[in-house]
Amino acid sequence: MQTTLTEQEILTDLLTSEKHNTSTINTFITESTCANLRQNLKNILQEEHSIHENLYNVMNQKGWYPTSDAQAQEVQKAKDKYNSLQL
Repeated sequence: MQTTLTEQEILTDLLTSEKHNTSTINTFITESTCANLRQNLKNILQEEHSIHENLYNVMNQKGWYPTSDAQAQEVQKAKDKYNSLQL
């Protein structure tokens, strides 16, 4: 029996994979001691982020990944938290 995945299921799987890829590549970057390798990984990471953004945009436009704008109070709270962490 062959099961056919829907477009939404395929895109969800791809988006989940991209999230994993970017996380893994980021770890490799922070743990690499070779400047050339680090730069190559940064280039790959940038490409992966672009793929992730494109997948998200398609899913969002189709209503499969709805988001809402953050409330101004929540944005300020995040800014305050970030600013308090800076050295």
